Amino acid sequence: MKNLLKLFLPLLLVTLAFSNCGRVESSGSIMHDASAFPDEGLVERGEYLTGIIGCDHCHTPKKMTPNGPVPDRDRWMMGFPAGDPLPPIPKDQAKPGAWVLFHGDLTASVGPWGISYGANLTPHETGIGNWSYEHFKRALTQGKHKGLENGRPLMPPMPWQSYAEMKDDDIRAIFAYLKSIKPIENIVPTYVPPGEVQN
Repeated sequence: MKNLLKLFLPLLLVTLAFSNCGRVESSGSIMHDASAFPDEGLVERGEYLTGIIGCDHCHTPKKMTPNGPVPDRDRWMMGFPAGDPLPPIPKDQAKPGAWVLFHGDLTASVGPWGISYGANLTPHETGIGNWSYEHFKRALTQGKHKGLENGRPLMPPMPWQSYAEMKDDDIRAIFAYLKSIKPIENIVPTYVPPGEVQN
């Protein structure tokens, strides 16, 4: 019996050690290894990540409920609704040192940078349907409009600087999730530079 224990105990310890390999760091946080997530798992992780970083806050119109405004799941991630007018912008408020204003459903904002609109993140061609992963990564981590190398900078409130060091596996998961949601045709208005903001 002792000989059997001597033989199987090291094997058991090695098996236990490798069963946790790549899952937990010493801090206890979960490691992000894309190879550990099959496609369905990758999409599920992307849904989780878009939820905790609040992508829907600026990219999904809201509807009023007894609990206040909530994201409209029928218009999930479609960005600022094409054709919706912005309310009047108070004179001299969209300039440095003045206020930053948000549309009532948070899909548009006005500030010293001009007027910016939450983009369509659905897999429709009017959203990110034609984007490659590299386009998405460049937009998210370098703040390039449409992910183009020579694209204009993305304007606030898009917090791309906060995502600049995001792990590649997490970016891939978010991209996989966004490519899996319902495509919605919606041509979001073009960014308006500060000198062209109408009061």
